[in-house]
Amino acid sequence: MTTPNHRVQGLDNDEVAPDWPAIDAAEIAWLRTRFPALQGDAEVAWHSPRPLSAAAIVGSGDAAVFVKRHHASVRSASTLQEEHRFIDHLAAEGIPVAALLRDREGATAVEHAGWTYELHRVGHGEDRYRDAPSWTPLTDVAQAREAGRTLAMLHLASAGHAAAQRGTHVLVARDDLIRAADPVAALTVQLRERPALASYLAGTAWQADLQRDLLPWHARLGGRLQDEPRIWAHNDWHVSNLLWHHDAAGDRVSTVLDFGLASPTSALFDLATAIERNAIAWLALDGPMPVRTDIALALVAGYRAVLPLSAARIHLLADLLPLVHLDFALSEVEYFHGVTRSTANADVAYHTFLLGHAQWFGTPHGTALLDALHAAA
Repeated sequence: MTTPNHRVQGLDNDEVAPDWPAIDAAEIAWLRTRFPALQGDAEVAWHSPRPLSAAAIVGSGDAAVFVKRHHASVRSASTLQEEHRFIDHLAAEGIPVAALLRDREGATAVEHAGWTYELHRVGHGEDRYRDAPSWTPLTDVAQAREAGRTLAMLHLASAGHAAAQRGTHVLVARDDLIRAADPVAALTVQLRERPALASYLAGTAWQADLQRDLLPWHARLGGRLQDEPRIWAHNDWHVSNLLWHHDAAGDRVSTVLDFGLASPTSALFDLATAIERNAIAWLALDGPMPVRTDIALALVAGYRAVLPLSAARIHLLADLLPLVHLDFALSEVEYFHGVTRSTANADVAYHTFLLGHAQWFGTPHGTALLDALHAAA
C-alpha cells in the first residue's frame, strides 16, 4: 500500500498531515527478522489515523498483526514494557486484550533506529469506531452500559497488579496533581524534571490560570480522592478502543485495545475518564447535542451492575469529572512542545484542553451533567 496521502486525526476533528511517517516496507522487513509472527510476505493492509504514534495492520485474517511504532523520546522499550506487563496481567485474569507478540528473545518491545516498536495479534471483534476520535461521544445507550460493565470487570482483574508508577509523564494519564493537596506546588516540583513542560509554561501565567479555572473544582474534592485506592487503570476508555460482537444478549465488548495511557490511578478516575471521553462532544460543543447525559448514566449503571458504588463515591465521581483531564492535558502540552515542536498544538492542549474543559463544567450543560451524576447517587 502506498502512503503519500496518509492523513491522521487533527485536534479540531479534521484531517492533517501526520507528525510521524507511516510504517513502511523496510521497517516491516526489519521486524520480520525479529518477530516470528511476521514471517512471510504479507504487506501493510491499513494505516491508523491516530495522531500520536504510527500504527498499521500487516497481513489479513488470523495471521494479521498490529504494529505500533513510537518515537524513542515518547516511549523507550522499558517504559513500553510497563504497559505490557499490565496487559499480560489482565490477559491472565481473563480480560479480552489483544495478545502481545514476542520477538525471538522474548521481548515485547524493541528499539531500532530511534524508534520503539510493539506488535500485537489483531483483536477479535468488529472495530465499529476505528476512525472515531477520542473526543466524539457514543450514541448507543446499550453499548455505553456494556462499556461500563466491561470497565468494572477490568478493574476487578487489575486489583492484583501492584506495579509502581509509570516511568514517564509523556502521553500518560496520571492523577498525581489531582490527588495532591496543593496541585500548584506539586506541579512546581515536577517541572524540575520536565524541562519541555517548564519551557512552555514559562510563557504563560499558569499558576493564575490553574487558580482561576481548576483549583475551585479541586477544593470541592477535599481529601476524598486521597482515600481512593490506587489501581492500574486503562485511562483512555473510549469506544474506539473497544472491539465488539453481537449475540443474543446484545452488543458485547470482545477486545480491549490501547493501554498507552495506562497507569496506577483509581477506579473512579478511570470511570470519570470514560464519561469525559464518551459523553461530551468536545469537538462540537456548539452543536445540537454537546452532552449525552444518558450515555454518562448508562456507563455508571453498567459499572455498578458489576461493582457497587456507594452514594459517597458517586458524589466523588461527579466532583472529580471536571479535573480528570488535568495531568494528561499537561502531558500533551509537554509532548507537543518538546517532541513534535508544535506551538500551535501545545496552545490547543493548554488553552482548549487543560483550561477549556474545566471551564465548560461551569456552563449550563456542564452543570446539568454534574447534577445528573449527583442525582444518580
